[in-house]
Amino acid sequence: MGAITESADGAIAVQGDETSLTFTAYEVRLADGTTIAHESRGGDMSSVWATDLGGDWFVEVAHLGDGPAGGELVMTVSHIGLDQTRRWVTIGALWADELPAHVAPSWPVAVDLALGLMEGSPEILPAAVSKDDVEALHQRLLGALHG
Repeated sequence: MGAITESADGAIAVQGDETSLTFTAYEVRLADGTTIAHESRGGDMSSVWATDLGGDWFVEVAHLGDGPAGGELVMTVSHIGLDQTRRWVTIGALWADELPAHVAPSWPVAVDLALGLMEGSPEILPAAVSKDDVEALHQRLLGALHG
């Protein structure tokens, strides 16, 4: 039986029926030790990577553009059950409570694309962040760039 858990350090573990992975803001580590990271962080992924964890648990990881540090990843998880399909989205290090002095022009674009992943009311991870929070971040980023 699959599950998703959040740890205190921000890592998100996804357990399917056959295998599992752990997502952090800049890499994904599979149960067999394989690591997935964006090529700007030394990995092989340029835009999207996906896997089936078994038992109708599916994961997609994407690099939507650079955020505050570059190479940030986002993840969507889908579980297709008999009665309903559930989805979770995490935007990792694209999220920030406070903005740095300099905002890269690619950051609000990446957040805008991440908002597109939130259509259809998926659960947002970490649970402390809502879609409204991400929309407010997007507006703050645009304000920092364009005044």
